[in-house]
Amino acid sequence: MKNVLFVCSQNKLRSPTAEQIFADWPGIETSSVGTNNDAENPLSDELVEWADIIFVMERTHRTKLQSRYRAAMKSARLVCLDIPDDYQFMDPRLVELLKAKVPRYL
Repeated sequence: MKNVLFVCSQNKLRSPTAEQIFADWPGIETSSVGTNNDAENPLSDELVEWADIIFVMERTHRTKLQSRYRAAMKSARLVCLDIPDDYQFMDPRLVELLKAKVPRYL
């Protein structure tokens, strides 16, 4: 079982969409977080340590993760999806992007 963590800024739109899309995929356990302190579910050392693969939506998320949680990352694979904050929760265009980009790393 692979633990997959999806990261965006507020954990309201992009990362919860990704978590929901891939929640039923075989062989993976999903969770989602935000990098901002006021995120719905804020990023933590525990969640970074839990993850085998971490998908960030933007380069700024990757930078924050690498600077604040480097020790907790251990051997987790870090993937930047380059998906801007232009979508609503479960936006069909966002779903299509995620389904095109994420599976190649799972």
